[in-house]
Amino acid sequence: MKLRVYLVDDEPLALERLRRLLEKSGRVQVTGSTTKPEEAVAALALDPPDVCFLDIQMPRLNGFEVLARLPRQPIVIFTTAYNQYALQAFGENAVDYLLKPVEPETLERALNKVERLRGAGPAAQPDLQALLRQITDSLRQSKVEFPSRIASRLGDRLWFLDLDRVSHFYAEDKLTYAVSEGKAYCVDHAIAELERKLDPSRFARIHRGTLVNLAWIMEVSSLPGGALNVRLKDARNTDLTVARDRARDFKARAGF
Repeated sequence: MKLRVYLVDDEPLALERLRRLLEKSGRVQVTGSTTKPEEAVAALALDPPDVCFLDIQMPRLNGFEVLARLPRQPIVIFTTAYNQYALQAFGENAVDYLLKPVEPETLERALNKVERLRGAGPAAQPDLQALLRQITDSLRQSKVEFPSRIASRLGDRLWFLDLDRVSHFYAEDKLTYAVSEGKAYCVDHAIAELERKLDPSRFARIHRGTLVNLAWIMEVSSLPGGALNVRLKDARNTDLTVARDRARDFKARAGF
């Protein structure tokens, strides 16, 4: 039997992307969705699904506040733009989380986890209130050490680049490059790995294959269809594109 799922995200594009990925998986029945957290409280209380995909950052009520208002809580998979270093508590519990924009591989992992959890019976399902307390404590106490340099291999030699001088990273032909002072240096990390590894207050993923140093941004302009153009303050005034499905998170991270 398919899992009955309900989706909550205040960003319509993110909600539609998640619905599309879930329907494509063929493993779930989407019973409903909303961009309004107040509507989510009413719908989830009236007809609790097997699983709720729930955004954390929403106006008026955040994801934790939505859950606090429910008389009975479903299994929850949080969707979030937070860096996963700060959310290590999720990885230690039965509740899962997905970084936005959601990718098919991580969605598949989350659905597998839910099915294992349901197969183990009610006793194995999480104490949500205890989990939320643990997450709060983790966010308060977590002090993550982020690297200040990154290595680039050139033959049998390693060059170490100061991350302050790296304007952006990009992927091309299955390789990843760090751009520093106008030169591109090959690094041994995929873009997704760099997104996890680097300080999220300094580096933001703006495209599937691009990670930008926020300190190097000179100006931002709108593009047709909801995407953005970022111009860097390097010698070439490099232009980079912020994908439409990453624009909202980028604006929040960049402070506008």
